[in-house]
Amino acid sequence: MRHALTAALLATSIFSLPTAAHAQAMTAEEAAQLRAELAALKAKVQTLETRLDAATVQPTPAPAPVTTPAPPSVTAKPATEISWKGAPEVKTADGWSFKPRGRIQLDVASIDAPAGATGIRGGTATEFRRVYLGVDGKIPGGFSYRVEADIANSEVELTDIYMTYGTGPFSVTAGQIKPFWSLDDLTSDLFTSFTERAAFTQAFGFERRVGLSAQYKGKALLVQGGVFGDNARDLTDSNHSLSVDGRVVFMPKFGDTQLHLGASGHYRDPNDPAATNRYRARPFVHTTDVRLVDTGLLDISSERGLGLEGAVLAGPFHAAGEAYWQTVKRSTSADPTFFGGYAEVGMVLTPGDTRGYKDGAFDRLKPSKPINAGGIGAIEVNARYDYLDLNDAGIVGGQQKTALIGLVWAPIDYIRVTANYGKVWVDDARVAAANGDRSYSADTFGLRTQVDF
Repeated sequence: MRHALTAALLATSIFSLPTAAHAQAMTAEEAAQLRAELAALKAKVQTLETRLDAATVQPTPAPAPVTTPAPPSVTAKPATEISWKGAPEVKTADGWSFKPRGRIQLDVASIDAPAGATGIRGGTATEFRRVYLGVDGKIPGGFSYRVEADIANSEVELTDIYMTYGTGPFSVTAGQIKPFWSLDDLTSDLFTSFTERAAFTQAFGFERRVGLSAQYKGKALLVQGGVFGDNARDLTDSNHSLSVDGRVVFMPKFGDTQLHLGASGHYRDPNDPAATNRYRARPFVHTTDVRLVDTGLLDISSERGLGLEGAVLAGPFHAAGEAYWQTVKRSTSADPTFFGGYAEVGMVLTPGDTRGYKDGAFDRLKPSKPINAGGIGAIEVNARYDYLDLNDAGIVGGQQKTALIGLVWAPIDYIRVTANYGKVWVDDARVAAANGDRSYSADTFGLRTQVDF
């Protein structure tokens, strides 16, 4: 376009020159004038071309902005997580957890015994059987803990207080726990078939003790053992007792059938030449402190126990049984061996519900259709025959035989109502009836309402 404009300007200028310049030859002066005009015209053309170039130059486009791709979206793990398991449980991303725990058990119970057997300490009574309050949780690195106390009846008694370490099938526990004695004893009182456990667990002094223990828990094998002192409330400067306890459980599962076979052993040395012990049991009613079978105080240099246990759970049905022998070594006379055991069967009546089992003990009865979902909860019936013999080697502590039938109703998780009736037969009773008879029967009834969290 520049060249065309230049040619057009030159042509116009040439045609505008005087006609005489084309008609005749130019003089030297005219030639010089023409050259000056052409030079001026050339200068104007260059000026116009410069202006035209400036007007037609395209601006340099700005560089496109560089867009940095956004990093892929990553959902950050919350620092704190709160879930609900009967009570709020707080967990942190680095492995800490904290959960309050507790239970309330309100019992109404009665015993109808012959006149003179229980006196004013019989009849019907009400008590808070247990009111537990505590906490448990986990600590990073494979540690867990529990601190719990029973504050029922305006008294404070330490229950589970321990620290456990374990990152796999092996674990070590230090603190106050239940030694490894019996299926019925190691089943939480929240999940027992009746309001009270087997009579031999009372008679032989099964209780929590302070010690150091270890456990191996495999898929079908449980091995537990430990060394223990005494219960926390009984640990004094003069109490140097020491016991060794162990338990082995074979617990394979075949389809929906759970099998449980176990054995336990116990040895205790009171480390006191003046030590005494007493073996006795209540008649399946905790609201009375009368023991119809009772050996009285016996001198004891050591004691050893052997227990056998078995159970099967198949759908809604379960059966269980135990036998336990407690031998007392005495320095003044023959060594008696006392015996206790029971046999039990039970059935969950509500469709789809079964009795729970976990880690070598019975577990929670969970309703598949709780009352808050339009169902009636879970209902279970149980029957048991219990036997305790405290007669041997010249010791007459009595024999107690009990037939029990019970009903368990779990309307929702964490709430449970248990009712049971028992017929108790006593021979060689420690407490005689008003007519002097030491062989008689009694009727017992227990009703428990409980909530746990």
